[in-house]
Amino acid sequence: MDMHTYRNELMNMYSSLSPDNADRFMNELAMREKNPVFGYGFNTWLGWLGVDRFYVGDIVAGILKLLTLGGLGLWVLIDYFLIAGRCRTKNMQIARQIYTKYN
Repeated sequence: MDMHTYRNELMNMYSSLSPDNADRFMNELAMREKNPVFGYGFNTWLGWLGVDRFYVGDIVAGILKLLTLGGLGLWVLIDYFLIAGRCRTKNMQIARQIYTKYN
């Protein structure tokens, strides 16, 4: 998911809620969202163990990355380009769950 689409969808969710629920929505999202910077850090230091994939909830991919030692380094390099998008996708899933709770 690209940053522009992510921001627009979040703003649409936020603006459609009542002021009290909008604040609750943003607070809960801030507590549960996945930070792409942590994803990059996990990929840099522990990518060969699949920690970055476990962080964003890709359990099967994390196990495969662990068993192959990061695809002998190749999968770690590929994830440098993919991890921010995976974090935004996971954050949007979390935001949709929270939105249905407060809508």
